[in-house]
Amino acid sequence: MSPRSPWRSRVLVAPFAVLALLGTAAPVAAAPSDQPGGTSGVLDSRALDRLQQRASEVQRGLQEQQGEVAAARDALAEAERAVADAEAVLGDAEGELAGHQRVVAQYASAVYRDGGSLSPLTLLLSGGDPGEVVSALSFLDVVDRHAATVIGTAEAQRRAALEEQRAASAALEQARARAAEVGARAAELEAAASAVTDELDEALGAVDRQLAQLQAEQVEVNDRTAASWLGFLDQLTAAGIVPPPAAALREPAAGLPERLVPVGAAGGGAQRGAAQLPGQPASLLVLPAETLTAVSAAMEVLGLPYAPGTAGPESWSCGALVQAVYGRAGVLLPESQAELFAVTTPVAPADVLPGDLVFLGTPEAGLGHVGLALDARTMLAADARAGAVVVRTLPAEQVLGVGRPSLGQRPPVAAPGPTGGALRMECGNTVYPPSFDGARQWGGYPNGLIPPSAMCPLGAAGHSLRCDAAAAYRAMSAAYATAFGGPICITDSYRTYAGQVKLYGEKPALAAVPGTSNHGWGLAVDLCGGIQTFGTPQYAWMVANAGRFGFLHPTWADPGNGREEPWHWEYAGS
Repeated sequence: MSPRSPWRSRVLVAPFAVLALLGTAAPVAAAPSDQPGGTSGVLDSRALDRLQQRASEVQRGLQEQQGEVAAARDALAEAERAVADAEAVLGDAEGELAGHQRVVAQYASAVYRDGGSLSPLTLLLSGGDPGEVVSALSFLDVVDRHAATVIGTAEAQRRAALEEQRAASAALEQARARAAEVGARAAELEAAASAVTDELDEALGAVDRQLAQLQAEQVEVNDRTAASWLGFLDQLTAAGIVPPPAAALREPAAGLPERLVPVGAAGGGAQRGAAQLPGQPASLLVLPAETLTAVSAAMEVLGLPYAPGTAGPESWSCGALVQAVYGRAGVLLPESQAELFAVTTPVAPADVLPGDLVFLGTPEAGLGHVGLALDARTMLAADARAGAVVVRTLPAEQVLGVGRPSLGQRPPVAAPGPTGGALRMECGNTVYPPSFDGARQWGGYPNGLIPPSAMCPLGAAGHSLRCDAAAAYRAMSAAYATAFGGPICITDSYRTYAGQVKLYGEKPALAAVPGTSNHGWGLAVDLCGGIQTFGTPQYAWMVANAGRFGFLHPTWADPGNGREEPWHWEYAGS
């Protein structure tokens, strides 16, 4: 059974509704929300806003404190290294002194073996030659003076090293006291963060219930729209209309199939690629058989997840959905939104009809989305913001163009791209570069406070991500299983604010400040099973293939960048 998002369409039966459109009767959508998919925008919750403000205040305190924690930790480590170095120097000095003392002792022992203690008196009593006595006395003076000098120097070095060791130990105690002081303040902030989490969770529960209601409404919109489309097809059948091929409707001036008349164009004349059956109280729109097949195929996948780089059957990107549904009708189209824009024959936006391709975007980001028009106000698309194939409003202010696949292809033109350094958009969502290292807020939800209803499961031990990321992860895991005989091993995914607070309390030097982790956006995973180690076949597979599914290994976690984390991967879109 295919995985379903929370707003998966359940049934495709209901009465038909019609709307007069350019003098024709056409299928309509069922009052979709202004938000894409009706599910991606944060709800108006003052309680959640207030509590998020409190959480943000704690977060700022933790961020400031984290710098002091890191500085105190570094100072403590430096003090510990200084003590170790001083102890090593002291040990060397004491060893050198001991060595010199052993030499002197050996000299004394040798004198004893050779006749007792050597002194000026023993030399005189020996009765030797006076010249030999004088020479011996001079030699003894030299030896004594040298031994005293060597031992004295070594002792001075030992005392200096001892003093250095004492100073380092004192600095270590100061560093320990500083670290304890900073740690105590950090603990206070962590306690404050913990105190607010219960209230945040309570408010989040209320938001989640509201979101679940919105999603139920989206399912109803999807169902009613699909049912309306089936009713429209039934009307064509009841009227005895056999949908003509696209070629039969391309040149109305040259003639149309029997009983059909042209559809008027907003700029005058007749529209190419459509006709109508005159009737009262409204005419019946007649579209090419290829268009009817394509829209019907799109209705069948309503509610399936959106995921970049996928082309069904379990998840879709916007361009791949358009390509697939028209491909079922025998109309060959490219897959990407830019390529579709480049070759699809345009029509005036005022003449939009069901099955036309609607291209959305902004002057800054350029082309950013493509879907199938259902009427002048509604479109069906694999929508990145909604994380699913949904019926959504068609934002007139974002329409960059409308194209009609049944008219054949035009010579390619360039698709509008980003300007002024803006990031490009894919299927309605911003695509971040691999080096991006900032917050990826989405839907208006605070980090770690995303309603469970807005998330989708990964199919592994209760893990979940944002729905588009979840669909992409499942597709990636399936490809991985083909190579290694089993799915990707995962240890961590979406991390709630409370979970971030807990982890920060355990690992303040390593964990992100609560409210800043990409895990809190439902866009990061920590993996295992070999992927957690640089250089393994599993890690190499991820490096080579993860990008196809919208996942990347952030540059800060790469080897040699100071914080190596081979297990950490993030979703950045297609």
